[in-house]
Amino acid sequence: MGRSEVIGARAHGGLRRVPILSGIALAAIATLRFAFPSRLAPGSSVTGISAADTAWMLTATALVLIMTPGLAFFYGGMVSKKNVLSTMLQSFICMVVITLLWVVVGFSLAFGDSVNGLVGNPATFFMMRGAIDGKPWPLAPTIPLVLFIFFQLKFAIVTPALITGAFAERIRFTSYLLFICLFSLFIYCPLAHATWHPNGILFKRGVLDFAGGTVVHMSAGCAALAGALYLKKRAQPSHHPARITYVMLGTGLLWFGWFGFNAGSAFGANNLAAVALATTTTASAAAAAAWVLFDALRGRKMSAMGTCIGAVVGLVAITPAAGYVSIPHSILIGFISSIVSNLMVEARTRTSIDDTLDVFPCHGMGGIVGMLLTGVFASKGVNGAVPENGLFFGESHLFMVQALAMAGVSIFAFAGTWVLLRITNWIVPLRVSADDEAAGLDLSQHGESL
Repeated sequence: MGRSEVIGARAHGGLRRVPILSGIALAAIATLRFAFPSRLAPGSSVTGISAADTAWMLTATALVLIMTPGLAFFYGGMVSKKNVLSTMLQSFICMVVITLLWVVVGFSLAFGDSVNGLVGNPATFFMMRGAIDGKPWPLAPTIPLVLFIFFQLKFAIVTPALITGAFAERIRFTSYLLFICLFSLFIYCPLAHATWHPNGILFKRGVLDFAGGTVVHMSAGCAALAGALYLKKRAQPSHHPARITYVMLGTGLLWFGWFGFNAGSAFGANNLAAVALATTTTASAAAAAAWVLFDALRGRKMSAMGTCIGAVVGLVAITPAAGYVSIPHSILIGFISSIVSNLMVEARTRTSIDDTLDVFPCHGMGGIVGMLLTGVFASKGVNGAVPENGLFFGESHLFMVQALAMAGVSIFAFAGTWVLLRITNWIVPLRVSADDEAAGLDLSQHGESL
């Protein structure tokens, strides 16, 4: 069939000259349409969608995605030179693997019809059924459902990427791929459902987590601790950071993307988004200042690395509280979390735990401190959705709810990850060989080098 004949067939609707493969493709499309029918009638539209909110959330979604490359630079600059590429790829590959997993079943497990408040029904949005023309998510009623789905995807991507810093420089890449799939399905998705779904067990009990202190940072931090313990120490635990300039670049990208992370969790272009942006900025600045000043008081130099780590700790700690606390209180959250994490990093160095990039002392403890301080400083005056004021205002119930949730989530994430690591190791050994570790993962796992 010549090119002119193809054009003619398309122009006049003729099908008799269409190749067999085209017929197969049409049949496949018809099958998919039958298997996954539209939830709305053809030509209908969803009402109540705000153009301004949609535009902001499109921007916020892109901002959150850039956090994962930012994390790649942040972690990649900290490891030894022979492991830079492998460490960065462990973050980048999450954008590939978790995206596909989320589309197939992940979103359904996190936000599908609730099963006892613990997890979503995997069939609710299987293969994105109803995503394009479905009704908006109840807690984000002014943006399209498909936008809400892919905004939440970016959180699911960055969470397993955060864990990689704990077992950097010694994990087999194929094992890592299996582990992040298991972690996403069995740890992240149930926690997202319990915390953010209107019928989730933690949500219904009044647990506050504005943008992922529990779901993202505490789960990743506790999983990181389990990973560091399970994989044990590297052959050479000490190393010199390969590129501190990468760490600074990564911090900048993380800080920039975090505005989408926190302010985007308001799900609209509104005052709450502005408050979250403001508290995010001030908490991070306060934490960076506190880290280097605390170092200086103890006779250490005010380093670029310390400034960057402090800034990220502040971003972590304000995440659960961003839309619930005032700006002055966000400064306190940043300051307190930075001091606690700094002390935890020092304490970790006196143990045999080889958490390569101090993920638990920074992300885990930052999330824990932020979760607890949300129960201290949350205010109805900032956000009317707060069920009651925090401990600072003389009410104790919210703080107790936050503390119990913190304990429960920590145990679940740690124990669950330990089980998943054992399963992964049974299927594919987690650790590289001693020779591969000595050569560096860039060469031994990927055949590449800087």
